[in-house]
Amino acid sequence: MLKGKRELEKDEEILAPYAERSSLSQKREFPEEDHPYRLPFQRDKDRIVHSQAFKRLEYKTQVFVYSVGDHYRNRLTHTLEVAGVSRTLAKALGLNDDLTEAIALAHDLGHSPFGHAGQDALADIMRGFGGFEHNKQSLRVVQKLERKYPGFSGLNLCYATLQGIMKHGGDYAKSSANEERKENGPSLEAQIVDHSDEIAYSSHDIEDGLEKGLLKPESLLDVRIWKQNYLVVKEKYPNEKEEIILRTTYRAILNELISDLLTNTHANLEKHNILSPEDVRVAYRNKIPLVSFSKEMNEYRKELKSFLFENLYRHPTVSKMSDQGKEIIHLLFQYFLKHPEKIPLSYREREEEDGRYRIICDYVAGMTDRYAIEICKSEGIFGLPYSVLF
Repeated sequence: MLKGKRELEKDEEILAPYAERSSLSQKREFPEEDHPYRLPFQRDKDRIVHSQAFKRLEYKTQVFVYSVGDHYRNRLTHTLEVAGVSRTLAKALGLNDDLTEAIALAHDLGHSPFGHAGQDALADIMRGFGGFEHNKQSLRVVQKLERKYPGFSGLNLCYATLQGIMKHGGDYAKSSANEERKENGPSLEAQIVDHSDEIAYSSHDIEDGLEKGLLKPESLLDVRIWKQNYLVVKEKYPNEKEEIILRTTYRAILNELISDLLTNTHANLEKHNILSPEDVRVAYRNKIPLVSFSKEMNEYRKELKSFLFENLYRHPTVSKMSDQGKEIIHLLFQYFLKHPEKIPLSYREREEEDGRYRIICDYVAGMTDRYAIEICKSEGIFGLPYSVLF
């Protein structure tokens, strides 16, 4: 049986009543003809995956820069893990998993090189010039910077997808999608992605920290969610190697976080009688949280985040990489301010409209770690010898 658009839309009839549906949420800034066998959110997902910005995520830092090793997460593998967790939760709750996955795949497209250190450096430079924040930059990427289609800039994603990428209604400029998002809040699909992002990095950053040797298994015993799962796994597999015990513990924590969020969110939807997307919007306006962990898990989650912040993200090795990343961002920005002719033409063409600071910001934010380092090498603009960095 060949399924066309009409048959695919009928498949959406089995979604929960509070889920977003393609037939009601397919508005785009630039109207397009329907595809014969792909629904609007499927097309959004495909456009994101085929974008230049998505490809570059492979060489952008999650916690460790690409040169540290091949088995640590990067911004792409993190994004894929977020999409996996999001899809699992969306399916179990009867939400639109195509929309959920599209939002997840796009959520970090605007991340700068060198992770949050790069973001901090650009935010410092852009203070007084419109600012920089990676969620807003993700929107700028999909609305303006990608140039692959005739008739419009960006990817022309559905408003529902764009609003899912927005956090707190954030954008550099006002738009109807932005204003609607501020008034009505995020869809359940968007809220799921937001929580899945935290679930993914909280669990996989433990794994990478232990793999790198920056975290010690014994120190994690002070974290309740780790200790409880570790001891259960240890008792269940007394003869297994420690490496297998640790990996099984990561998975157990991931499963516990997902299961708790799923169970508690379902209970919230039942409690508040959420029966439509409009009910979701009303709940937002009344400041009623729908997607949330249980009270106990929320405490465990905060404890884990605090541990990672103090013991991994502030570890001297990570801090050194972060400081070096910030220095590279500052050096690159100053170099391009002095040598605008070195900025690619596709960016310089927008200088009159956006200003020099913004076009340099767009260019530098889109770089991978590897490309940023190579530009510094090739142009001889390192403040320190290259061998000292990374």
